[in-house]
Amino acid sequence: MAATRSRSRSRRTAIAAAALAATALTAALTTGCDAVDKALDCVQTADAIADSVTELQQAVENASSDPARLQESLDSIEKNLDKIGDKTDNADVNQAVDDLGKAVGNVRTAVENGDATPDISPVTDAAGELTKVCTP
Repeated sequence: MAATRSRSRSRRTAIAAAALAATALTAALTTGCDAVDKALDCVQTADAIADSVTELQQAVENASSDPARLQESLDSIEKNLDKIGDKTDNADVNQAVDDLGKAVGNVRTAVENGDATPDISPVTDAAGELTKVCTP
């Protein structure tokens, strides 16, 4: 009878250990997938920002004929920055988002102050940094 209890207890312990291991593995895999999903979101949004920066460069070149396009490009970059900021807790990504946001704000201020051809090189540099930190 004692041997039966011992085997039964050993079996329950083994089952509990296996269940605990399976739970831990599932949690680790889920966390890993979340990290991969966040990284992909970051890369995709950084790519969209790169496209917006290209549009901004073209808008600056054509600002005299279409000033609204410049504002639309800045709005597009800021919208994409909000997407990245909402999806990440990575300090490097957040810093790159902040830097790009400040650069966009400076260009917006320059345009509002009448500068038809603002210097967008800080925006380009910050977008490059964001792309770099988003690359897995």
